[in-house]
Amino acid sequence: MQTRNMSDKFISVISHVFIAIFAVICLLPFMLVVSGSITDEIAIIKNGFRLIPEKISFDAYKLVLNDNTIFNAYGVTIFVTVVGTILSMLVTSAMSYALSLEHLKYRNQISFYVYFTMLFSGGLVPSYLLITNYLRMKNSIWVLIIPSLVNPWNMFLLRNFFKTVPKELSESARIDGANDIYIWICIILPVSLPAVATVGLFYALGYWNEWFRAMLYIEKEELYPLQYLIMRVLRNVQFADQIAAQSGIRIENIIPSYGVRLATTVLTIGPIIFAYPFVQKYFVKGLMVGSIKG
Repeated sequence: MQTRNMSDKFISVISHVFIAIFAVICLLPFMLVVSGSITDEIAIIKNGFRLIPEKISFDAYKLVLNDNTIFNAYGVTIFVTVVGTILSMLVTSAMSYALSLEHLKYRNQISFYVYFTMLFSGGLVPSYLLITNYLRMKNSIWVLIIPSLVNPWNMFLLRNFFKTVPKELSESARIDGANDIYIWICIILPVSLPAVATVGLFYALGYWNEWFRAMLYIEKEELYPLQYLIMRVLRNVQFADQIAAQSGIRIENIIPSYGVRLATTVLTIGPIIFAYPFVQKYFVKGLMVGSIKG
């Protein structure tokens, strides 16, 4: 027994050390990005990127945060991410629950219709004509939400998870007089929080990183999301850097193009990283354990 205890402790120590080393390795690239974003551009050009800045400079952040445009873009992106994720989860979970019911008529045909959209699409031109000429959503913040409301892959993922929920839960509620809406909201969703949190994170990441539809359908600057605004800033910096190089401007006056790239990375990924710990606990252990006796 003593030998087993010592071996268990040894394995535990080795596991913790390995996980700690792996965590540090994963953290190093992000630390390098943060360090590079506050490093003087001349130091980056001469000596490359370092974990400890050789000469601290916030010129890159000053260039990116030179006006209130980026804060407005933050507001747009936060609104699109929060509202879009909530609406997407409502529609996706409702559709997933309906298609997981065996007594739903034509559920196989509906599932095939959704699956068909994963293989084929109408193309960019028909989608553009549909959204601009028929749905009239150009220059509307809803164009960043409604076209992405349902992702077929997320729907099938959630549907398959709903199928694993024991039927006794819904059957007992149905005997007590509950309808499908009540069963879906009050029974299925609470015991499916791990899957709901995972799919919700997928949607949140998709909405947070959305920029292509903004490039196609948004012309008003006050409706620019964060990712599209950052892309415009990077393009302008690269263009100005090329002009400066062609004009023979001295290196002391060079535009902090490398620092701007790293600063925009920190500004864009920072908030979404803080959202992960709130859903991470649902990835570890499901909440269905003990939901049914016997």
